[in-house]
Amino acid sequence: MSHDSTAAPEAAARKLSGRRRKEIVAVLLFSGGPIFESSIPLSVFGIDRQDAGVPRYRLLVCAGEEGPLRTTGGLELTAPNGLEAIARAGTVVVPAWRSITSPPPEEALDALRRAHEEGARIVGLCTGAFVLAAAGLLDGRPATTHWMYAPTLAKRYPSVHVDPRELFVDDGDVLTSAGTAAGIDLCLHIVRTDHGNEAAGALARRLVVPPRRSGGQERYLDRSLPEEIGADPLAEVVAWALEHLHEQFDVETLAARAYMSRRTFDRRFRSLTGSAPLQWLITQRVLQAQRLLETSDYSVDEVAGRCGFRSPVALRGHFRRQLGSSPAAYRAAYRARRPQGEKQSDSDGSGAPPPPPVQQEAPVPLQTRRTAAAHAVGPATSSLSTEGRTGAEMYAGGRASLPGQRSAP
Repeated sequence: MSHDSTAAPEAAARKLSGRRRKEIVAVLLFSGGPIFESSIPLSVFGIDRQDAGVPRYRLLVCAGEEGPLRTTGGLELTAPNGLEAIARAGTVVVPAWRSITSPPPEEALDALRRAHEEGARIVGLCTGAFVLAAAGLLDGRPATTHWMYAPTLAKRYPSVHVDPRELFVDDGDVLTSAGTAAGIDLCLHIVRTDHGNEAAGALARRLVVPPRRSGGQERYLDRSLPEEIGADPLAEVVAWALEHLHEQFDVETLAARAYMSRRTFDRRFRSLTGSAPLQWLITQRVLQAQRLLETSDYSVDEVAGRCGFRSPVALRGHFRRQLGSSPAAYRAAYRARRPQGEKQSDSDGSGAPPPPPVQQEAPVPLQTRRTAAAHAVGPATSSLSTEGRTGAEMYAGGRASLPGQRSAP
């Protein structure tokens, strides 16, 4: 899912300086950056696919610091350009940053600021958002990054409106994406913005990926919290909440345990975790429901009660919104994926046989844990049905694209 800002039309209207060209994309590489994220913009913008109907970009690979640049597996890269080449680019992509705890080189930050001032579109993939934030380009803007690093980004740069639920955020002239594969989503979105749906669809087919992915990062969220929270007074409240998910309590209860007003608690919690406390609490209850669906024979109604939901209807609604599947369909997919003959343990240790298989609501790809939910059948409003198709047919020409992304105007 992408996010639009009301500032996007104004940002999109900014003009490039005379020396910059819209079709030139500069990719800024640093030593220590992961090779997968680095290769995404190089593949999307650096390969001539005009024979497939994809307009050609001109790629400039730039070193953000002195080389050689070391990357995953000890590989060494030598970029053909330095920071000076960024001055010609209409789009500058920072695919990843080596460490969320270390500051980027000031020379690279200056180059990004100048590019933005001269009308260039600035893109941060995954931890590249930390470089954009360090340059001050995300101040007062919505942004995202890998859900695991979103709390740190929100805490370190409190003026950035971090949303860990999004796959990517398009704020007009500054764009950010979640981790790894979400970088492909954002690059496809850029091609779609520049050249339309047909060009983006042709590129997606070449890459053998969906033109659009529905949903966001919620389905991948874990109950992990940033390490920094361990030294914060809220840590005790968070620990209590995780231990009492089976009880019905609300955010007001947590605020009272922290001896804070609801407003102060919301602000402090968001600054530490990058998430609103209510959304975090719902996510934890849904995660607990996943575990019980996988490891017990409780009915869906019983699971709802043991996860603190006030009714099974509430569980079903939140479960589908976060994971794109009903609890029953999720359990069926998980059990079908488990190895033949593996014993299903029940929570009370009675060894009772599992109940008959639950009827699936719709065909659900067989995956495990959160991956099961990630690939399970989507909401009934989805415009793309996968029934009866092979994997390759999913990417053949003429397929409708999935809903879910809200493109910038």
